Amino acid sequence: MAPPSTAEDSRSRDLDKLLLRAGNLVGPTFEPGPGLRDDLKEYARVLVVGAGGLGCELLKDLALSGFRELEVIDMDRIEVSNLNRQFLFRLEDVGKPKAEVAAKRVMERVSGVNIVPHFCRIEDKELEFYSDFSIIVLGLDSIEARSYINSVACSFLEYNSDDSPQEETIKPMVDGGTEGFQGHARVIMPGVTPCFECTIWLFPPQVKFPLCTLAETPRTAAHCIEYAHLIKWDELHSGKAFDPDDPEHMKWVYDEATKRAELFGIPGVTYSLTQGVVKNIIPAIASTNAIISAACALETLKIASGCSKTLSNYLTYNGAAGLHTKVTEFVRDKDCIECGPGVLVQLDTSITLQKVRVT
Repeated sequence: MAPPSTAEDSRSRDLDKLLLRAGNLVGPTFEPGPGLRDDLKEYARVLVVGAGGLGCELLKDLALSGFRELEVIDMDRIEVSNLNRQFLFRLEDVGKPKAEVAAKRVMERVSGVNIVPHFCRIEDKELEFYSDFSIIVLGLDSIEARSYINSVACSFLEYNSDDSPQEETIKPMVDGGTEGFQGHARVIMPGVTPCFECTIWLFPPQVKFPLCTLAETPRTAAHCIEYAHLIKWDELHSGKAFDPDDPEHMKWVYDEATKRAELFGIPGVTYSLTQGVVKNIIPAIASTNAIISAACALETLKIASGCSKTLSNYLTYNGAAGLHTKVTEFVRDKDCIECGPGVLVQLDTSITLQKVRVT
């Protein structure tokens, strides 16, 4: 009589179908067997950047996909407006760091997983911190934050004399993003596939409002918010830079925008909308987050285990009108300043900086 199955056996059953047997789509270094599953648990270290709507899903999916050593970094605290889609959080968690609560909740539900939270800005960590991870998974809503992590990952990249990347210096990244009913998942292998900067043109420019409209004839709640953000702040805080990540600064903009909206009889100014306008955040939808997270977690598993070839290299999802997914293979920019090999310049050791600048 077979022993009763445990929750661990149930979770690994589907995973074993990928890790314990060969197939036609496996990677060149894939060696099926129980040892691979154990190595995944012991040696694969994954960093999740962001613990919001997509980040919560990623932590859950990665923990249930066999990864046991996870870390998560996020600088935000939980707000009431997060609760409709960031399923790891509860009302009593409002005001607490997202990273800490998300890590705690996943560890409570998935036995054996260890998640280390970091409640700080991504810029606060030294490069050595990022170098320790096997894979970096992004669940961000900011282009600037993606660019920063991309530059960090590319900084580890080294090239051989023939301009081919050294495999051991490649820091894989899996990037996910959602905007309403749309989303994307992509695999970035610096030096091999396009990095974030190679395809920065994929992101549309931020919507700008004419200053005359903001100052004279506001018609929407967004106009009132941008007036407080772009005009009123500088008038009353001369020389002091606005920090969108400072809750006190954001609250000030919200209060000023509310006053202006009342003056012109414009409804709809909320704190959540203020954050969205100032940070250019498009409201997320839980189902889209779940779909994109599943794609990102699967690509992370492929990279770590070699159980299948990875995505080549950009997946788009559109659920606004029916259901549409498409995979596009973009080409790496060989002259990219972030992931390119650069130009080899040989100089005499005695040369001064002044002479280098002149030449």
